[in-house]
Amino acid sequence: MFFLDNLINGLSLGSIYAIIALGYTMVYGIAKMLNFAHGDIIMVGAYVAFCGLQYWGLPPIAAFLVAMAVCTVLGITIEGLAYRPLRQAASLAVLITAIGMSYLLQNTALMIWGANPNFFPSTFINSTTLHLGALNIPIATLITILANVVIMVALTLFTAKTKMGKAMRCVSEDRGAAELMGINVNRTISATFAIGSALAAIAGVLLCSSYPILQPTTGSMPGIKAFTAAVFGGIGSIPGAMLGGVLLGVIEIFGKAYISTELGDAIVFAVLIVVLLVKPSGLLGKPMREKV
Repeated sequence: MFFLDNLINGLSLGSIYAIIALGYTMVYGIAKMLNFAHGDIIMVGAYVAFCGLQYWGLPPIAAFLVAMAVCTVLGITIEGLAYRPLRQAASLAVLITAIGMSYLLQNTALMIWGANPNFFPSTFINSTTLHLGALNIPIATLITILANVVIMVALTLFTAKTKMGKAMRCVSEDRGAAELMGINVNRTISATFAIGSALAAIAGVLLCSSYPILQPTTGSMPGIKAFTAAVFGGIGSIPGAMLGGVLLGVIEIFGKAYISTELGDAIVFAVLIVVLLVKPSGLLGKPMREKV
């Protein structure tokens, strides 16, 4: 039963990583840039949901929707003000800007909410437990795993079937050719940031529902691990982001349970290094060929 408990906890944590990784992989797949402020958008979404419940008296679903709306607007604003002017700049300049934006969001949160941790309300998601024999599964865990699957399927169908999704794939393949075909590249990339930031809000609420300590650095380590998951599964691949996130969560929980609590994070990154040595493009990633 100890094994099954750890497996379920790993799937739950991995599902959170997967939802965050889906935001990373969407932005990288279409805009070809790494938005390292993504982890801090998670934190903003969690704080907005927290304020909605704690101070504004909103019902849980309304607080959740407000958090998604705020993060969506925030993502579009960050892309328009910070990243769009650097679209033709060197990748190092974009990377430094993304790191700067991350610290800006963290310090803004520090000024607004302070450094003291807040406890995320347990009433946000049903805190009851499902009993299956000797196995106890929190409802929040089931919702997290189900949300991960639904989001992955929805994103796959969106990119394959809708007009905007097809435009995103065109921009991903060749931005110049997409523009010649009449696709509005700026609007397409903004839509990508909007979707990624909305996913960050969902991940922030789910993360704090399972791990209820909320502070300005809440999104930092999950953001880094989710980026690791995206690379692990094959960055740019939607199924790869889900697979990488779930595997990373399971590896982390089992590493802490059976090897060492202190070395849990080190084990995760060590596994990533081994996988990339064997398959540099990730588990489901496709190797990139450059014409010379």
